[in-house]
Amino acid sequence: MRARVDDRSGGQTTTMRESDLGGTKPRTVLAVLLLARDGAVGDDRLSELLWGSRPPTTAIGQLHTYASRLRRELGREVPLLRVGRGYRLISEHLRVDYAEFLRLTTAGRQALAQGHPERAAPQLRRALLLWRGDALTDVTSHLAAAERPRLEELQLEALEGRAEADLLLGEHGRLVCELTGLVARYPLRERLRAQLMIALCRSGRQADSLDVYQAGRRILTEELGVDPSPLLQAAQCAVLAGGTVANDGAVLAGVR
Repeated sequence: MRARVDDRSGGQTTTMRESDLGGTKPRTVLAVLLLARDGAVGDDRLSELLWGSRPPTTAIGQLHTYASRLRRELGREVPLLRVGRGYRLISEHLRVDYAEFLRLTTAGRQALAQGHPERAAPQLRRALLLWRGDALTDVTSHLAAAERPRLEELQLEALEGRAEADLLLGEHGRLVCELTGLVARYPLRERLRAQLMIALCRSGRQADSLDVYQAGRRILTEELGVDPSPLLQAAQCAVLAGGTVANDGAVLAGVR
């Protein structure tokens, strides 16, 4: 995760990463406070994310040390406050990748829901460019286990939204390769599979599209014991009929 500190008095911007703090524990404290987005995080929660269920007897003292180190790195522009038995980072002068990602994905989803894929696609693309490798690689395993699945889900939802926007913009040919890789990596994500089916069908590969459906049906039946979702079934029907796939009233993609 990357944060940029704006110095309003000098007009300068300083880029800071967790790795600048020189240790896994202070990096974890910074990451937790950034993810809290101006909310207070209690000592107990910080201790749990730093040491798990068996914190050292010196945990509170070490937390104070990490907070002092953060204050030196962040400077006066970014107050780190002691709030009760916890800490709160005021991010008014911070530009944080995570916050920017959320802003862009929210705008992209709204544009897509309003029927403006030409606005949604660039917003979601910019959001995805903020990802640089896996999330939370320089923090404790406790924080990674608690937060990484949620962050990865947000990334996948942004990928699915951008793919939907690109399909609506007629970019099916370019998407086939990318979606094939994503479906192979995430075989249980039915929205990605439905998008791949549409991209293949629109590229003149109806038989391959139906093969993708059958492979998904087998995986869902064998691994989860469930039938394909209404979305995936609708994609199959659309491929067979050459119609349109809809999801909750919003067009997923036209099959032409």
